[in-house]
Amino acid sequence: MLALDTIGHFFLGAALVLALSRAAGAAVEKAGQPRVIGEVAAGIALGPSLLGALAPDVAGRLFPPAVLPMFNGLAQIGLALFMFATGRELASMRVRGATRQGLAISGASLLVPFAGGALLARPLAGRYAPPGVSPSVFALFVGCAVSITAFPVLARILDDLGIAGSRPGRLGLFAAAVGDGGSWLALSAVVALARGSGPGETAVRALLALLLAALALGPVRRFAAGWFERRGGTAEPATLMTALVVTIGCGAALTAALGLHQLTGACLAGLVWPVDHPAARAAAAPLASTAKTVLLPFFFLGFGLGVDLGSLRLDGGGGLVLAALLAVAVLAKTGGAALAGRATGLPWRECAALGILLNTRGLTELVVLQIGREAHLVEGPVLALLTLVALVTTLMTTPLLKLTGTLPTPARTPARVGTP
Repeated sequence: MLALDTIGHFFLGAALVLALSRAAGAAVEKAGQPRVIGEVAAGIALGPSLLGALAPDVAGRLFPPAVLPMFNGLAQIGLALFMFATGRELASMRVRGATRQGLAISGASLLVPFAGGALLARPLAGRYAPPGVSPSVFALFVGCAVSITAFPVLARILDDLGIAGSRPGRLGLFAAAVGDGGSWLALSAVVALARGSGPGETAVRALLALLLAALALGPVRRFAAGWFERRGGTAEPATLMTALVVTIGCGAALTAALGLHQLTGACLAGLVWPVDHPAARAAAAPLASTAKTVLLPFFFLGFGLGVDLGSLRLDGGGGLVLAALLAVAVLAKTGGAALAGRATGLPWRECAALGILLNTRGLTELVVLQIGREAHLVEGPVLALLTLVALVTTLMTTPLLKLTGTLPTPARTPARVGTP
């Protein structure tokens, strides 16, 4: 009789995850939605939300406990490479002549939903906060979750619509980049507070993080650029690839040692790695492609195994909580960005487009939720509710732009994604 050992289960599960992820991504892409939506749905479908509910024995045989650490290892590598690619996109951004305007829009699109989410979550803490988590820390985490914008997904949407070079497209990318930086710093502080760090220790960690960022974006970045100018053109591809992996690994390990999340260090590595040198781009491109197509589906699987949308009870107040979270997430994000855009001189049509674009949350919010789950800041029904918020707000972006007539006219020469 045929039987699979742990390694056999691993390869069978991996093949299923990749095949289903690819098929689901292609299906939603044909419907005009970002591929990542289908990939996330595939991961959730393989968990207790669908497969685990309909055929728990099949789910147990496909993903036995012994193989889950293997999938988690692939997921962590994929997330690190994803954040590295995000850092490279941020490093390549240029918004000439509109920095002050972009900063105002970014601040509003971050602070308004952060405050709205935290104020809404504070009275819900008694019902939804995990045991041992203070209501204030729970509220701050929810504020972080609803204030985030999925910078990479937004860049992909702008590229698909051909409006990356439009003024709302350029300002949206800039505002998302700066705002997400603020959200990650706030998230790091919230996680530190949840781990029992006092205000003094949290402040010290914040100062160390700022010092690390200053060193990385100053001397280390200049050294990397100079090295590529001198020797990058003659270095072997294998040498460059090794240097790149070591850079990402050291960055992730160093920030983890400082009490920050390891993904912060991976993003810093992306900011340090040169974006203009051909050899640097050639070394980074395969890793980014591998993370997107091969490794991130395992993150979606891990996330899907840990969230049960079937646990939601929309009666008895659950539906009202979901509606309130969606209302705060959408209205605060779009309204804050649109009003800031109007205050800085944009016409209302472009303000509406800008607010809708910055309402995209997608994969980045799922990463935030995963960090919160690992830190025991969020679990159960509220994790499922915030997952729905991430998916719904991302699904809304393209249809709202088309339906409301706020879709800007494409620029004659669209800018490269991530370089407005």
